[in-house]
Amino acid sequence: LAMRVAEIVGGTLYGSMAVVADGWHMATHAAALAIAALAYRYARQHAGNPRFSFGTGKVGDLAGFASAVSLAIVSVLIAAESVHRLIHPQDIDFLQAGGIAVLGLIVNLVSARMLHHDHDEAEDDDHEHHHDTNLRAAYLHVLADALTSVLAILGLLAGWYLGWIWMDAAAGLLGAAVIAHWSMGLARTAGRSLLD
Repeated sequence: LAMRVAEIVGGTLYGSMAVVADGWHMATHAAALAIAALAYRYARQHAGNPRFSFGTGKVGDLAGFASAVSLAIVSVLIAAESVHRLIHPQDIDFLQAGGIAVLGLIVNLVSARMLHHDHDEAEDDDHEHHHDTNLRAAYLHVLADALTSVLAILGLLAGWYLGWIWMDAAAGLLGAAVIAHWSMGLARTAGRSLLD
């Protein structure tokens, strides 16, 4: 949450659409992790509830589907603002915005490593190697944001060294496209499980 605020405020102050987009996408991480935590808690609390004829196993898949939808919405918002910045370029403080983007990448890589470790442990504990869609959704959120951080850094470097200010907005568009692609894949996976 702290990194999200830093990226949104810093990206706005320093004029970088890519950093602002990264910050807003990071905001979805907080939501995804909260959804995942609430889904696990709800499933455990109601595991023996007779209202759930087939148990609460699909609660995690429902949370994963909700995360996929939130990723899709964020990708549309990022794309719209990036197009606006392509049409109406703004001055960018490349050095300051780049520093924030690098810090965001570090936070995302550490988070991804932690979630990947938890996912490996969850699979090791499950003899059938059932894939946890809810945990996968949280992991994909963090990976998607790490990618947007890399794109932000590349866009800022191109703007700083080559004078291609439009690369900042182009990095935002490319990040939006990748996030949308991942959200569709996650929605399909969670949807299949929900309908099974």
